[in-house]
Amino acid sequence: MGSGWAVPSLIEWGVAMQAFSGQTDSGDGYLVEAYPDGVLVAAVDGLGHGPKAAVVAEATVAALKGHACESVELLLKRCHRELRGTRGVVMSLAAFSAREETMTWVGVGNVTGLLLRADQKAGRPREALLPRGGVVGYHLPSLYPAVHPIYRGDVLVFATDGLRSSFTEGVVLSDSPQQIADHLLEAYGRGTDDALVLAARYVGSA
Repeated sequence: MGSGWAVPSLIEWGVAMQAFSGQTDSGDGYLVEAYPDGVLVAAVDGLGHGPKAAVVAEATVAALKGHACESVELLLKRCHRELRGTRGVVMSLAAFSAREETMTWVGVGNVTGLLLRADQKAGRPREALLPRGGVVGYHLPSLYPAVHPIYRGDVLVFATDGLRSSFTEGVVLSDSPQQIADHLLEAYGRGTDDALVLAARYVGSA
């Protein structure tokens, strides 16, 4: 399990994670980092599990730290360069912009992304990330980040493949981000791989 807090006046977030049974190191990782007028959210899954996957996941997070103000496309390319020669990762990134009131996201591989609208009756109640096939550090595909308007109360969920795909039906929007992450991991974790869930609610700038 994990804990979350507010990145100043923009999002509230929580994370829950669990290593593969019998392992102490998880090959899944995450980053939440603020930058001027925005915040970056990332979820990473090192190929395989255990200590070797954990090393490459940690290297990915380290490559992102301090660079949150860059575009999500440039960040993926940065990670790809840093991870050459490793087993690689799959990952998804989302950048919230307070100035533009948008969320820009992109993914490579099977880290699922889901955006749920606070107002379920207005327009599309949910958006799903459409990741590109590939492995960061080995084969980086052409990248096509998607941009969505973001509204107060909207919730982003990233989940690695340690969760069953049906988790997308289990999000309770009235819960806190930490409660969402904890519930999804407990209810939908496969138990056959590392697993990570990160939930973030957009609360807007002050």
